[in-house]
Amino acid sequence: MAAAEEEDLQPPRLPDLFETSKQLVDELEVATEPSSSQRIQDKVSKGLELLKTAAEMLSQLDLFSANEDLEEIASTDLKYLMLPAFQGAFTLKQVNPSKRLDHLQWARQHFLDYLTQCQHYHVAEFELPKTKTSSAEDNHAAFSMAHPSLIAMASQRQAKIERYKQKKEVEQRLSALKSAVESGEADDERVREYYLLHLRRWVGISLEEIESIDQEITILRGKDSFKQASTSHSSREDRPPMKPFILTRNAAQAKVFGAGYPSLASMTVTEWYEQHRKFGALPDQGIAKQTSEVKRSGRQPEDEEQKNEEDDKRTLQQAREWDDWKDSHPRGYGNRQNMG
Repeated sequence: MAAAEEEDLQPPRLPDLFETSKQLVDELEVATEPSSSQRIQDKVSKGLELLKTAAEMLSQLDLFSANEDLEEIASTDLKYLMLPAFQGAFTLKQVNPSKRLDHLQWARQHFLDYLTQCQHYHVAEFELPKTKTSSAEDNHAAFSMAHPSLIAMASQRQAKIERYKQKKEVEQRLSALKSAVESGEADDERVREYYLLHLRRWVGISLEEIESIDQEITILRGKDSFKQASTSHSSREDRPPMKPFILTRNAAQAKVFGAGYPSLASMTVTEWYEQHRKFGALPDQGIAKQTSEVKRSGRQPEDEEQKNEEDDKRTLQQAREWDDWKDSHPRGYGNRQNMG
């Protein structure tokens, strides 16, 4: 009983912290639940806490030095080089919309630290991503996303294809070595190969994650700048309209000489619009509205003109009929018997 209590009081060992963290990372990779679920977030918080303790212990032990080569590192210590990559993976899984940009920047820094470390020890051949330090680089990245060149797209596609092939080869080799290494039956050479393969696998993962992080950071910063621009624009729209003013030296001169032009504006465009809208004098689909009095006054001349035209037609018809009758009835035609 006492021995069990002493074991509980002992601080955790670095190998135990690493193995627990690696197990949590593997569980998150195959998890089908959404990242926002409480179960996933509990694992993320636990993993970050374990890795923080492991990183502090690793710094105290001083296992790695910038002056040594990869061959000088013990095979069983190679796995601890993956701690920054694990920290980046856990940080990227955190869900908090208000701190999303901070989480992306922290995760990118962890992945970049891991890649810098691997490049120093020549774990794999790759090009280290650039470090963003200014908003000008963000604008350049946004322009590149909006107007990608064909050459850049082709090179990125080829690099992704190569990374995918390497990832598949590494995973196949890892699956073949996993059982022997975890059971303790593998010799030092196979253990070293196993952890080097893990390091190269996480190099590919880190490169892909940094590429995705850069795109998301550009989008988030673009949204923030758009919100600020829209806020400033709305504040300008809320300002009251400026009143007209007279450019004179003093008030007495303004009373004597006036404004220098016929008259000042008596109302704004908005007030003019509201006034005409109340009286129904605004255009409606290109046709001006008219009141009933205006319509009647407009119809009266039309009715009189139409009546005059009808009277003219009737008078002309009567004149024509009279001419026809005189042609068929000469003067004195009906008084043949009683002439004189």
